[in-house]
Amino acid sequence: MRLLFLAVLRRHTGNAITAQRVRDHLEAAGHVCILKDALDFESPSEISNFIKAESLEAAMALHLYRGGRLLPGHGIPFGIIFGGTDLNEDVKHGEKNKVMGRVLEEARFAVAFTESMKETAQRQWPHAKDKIYVQSQGIATVPNTTFNWNTFLQRSEINQSADNLHVFLLICGLRQVKDPLYLVDAFSEWHQEEPNIYMVIVGPEVDPVFTREVKAKVKRTAGVRLIGEMAQEDLHAVMKNCFAVVNSSVSEGMSAAILEAMDLEVPVLARNIPGNAAVVKHEVTGLLFSDPQGSEENHDPQSKRQHICQSSETSLSTSPISELS
Repeated sequence: MRLLFLAVLRRHTGNAITAQRVRDHLEAAGHVCILKDALDFESPSEISNFIKAESLEAAMALHLYRGGRLLPGHGIPFGIIFGGTDLNEDVKHGEKNKVMGRVLEEARFAVAFTESMKETAQRQWPHAKDKIYVQSQGIATVPNTTFNWNTFLQRSEINQSADNLHVFLLICGLRQVKDPLYLVDAFSEWHQEEPNIYMVIVGPEVDPVFTREVKAKVKRTAGVRLIGEMAQEDLHAVMKNCFAVVNSSVSEGMSAAILEAMDLEVPVLARNIPGNAAVVKHEVTGLLFSDPQGSEENHDPQSKRQHICQSSETSLSTSPISELS
């Protein structure tokens, strides 16, 4: 089957990585999957022309609004995968909500990564409740075996021996919903008490205005560093070497960074929001915090890491989506 797969493909973002993994899975199942950036199409007519030119038989979209809104009316079956933005942000905007409801009327199926996402979608669009399914996100980690941790520390301007260093890694695109500044002051205070504690933020510059705010804050804050986007294999190597992975997002669908950390057996500290709580069971597969001080109290460097390492082993599915039919 020849499939069109629409997603927003900003480089080195979670959405782009997820879309690439789904595409790879579909192609491994024997389909031809053409992955395109939804932002490259300005209207449904452009999609229609592309479908005809490529002789496409079916379609999928990652994000009900950003990708799915382009798919109805073309005479081919399609399904959608909910993103966190759909259910945590776009649903609050009246016109977007209506558009998403219309897309679901025509969609063959809709995939939610968690039960809580499914329940939210069913409440919003009860007419589509029988076509919404849960399929947890699949991940794969491939750390770069030649990656030099000491070089990374130098690049991050961390001039300490790696032997007794505790680097907390926050991975996110720089936009407000990821709230990367939420923990900055708390980690800076912790660093001043224990100079071997650092927080390093890694990710692409998604929102230019907000990026300037983040850079300015980090520049004047001790113990916090900001690194730009990295190749996935290098990022996995950084995760494997860090002390713990942190997530401070205001909302999430299902954080790929959290899943990847678990796969690499790296401790996880995550803000206590529904998307994170669906993945992290407090003091079993990670630690949840509700305020910046909680992230410090939860994670005493000498005792908590061993506890979480022992309980964070998890088995993750690697088959995200079954075939369209």
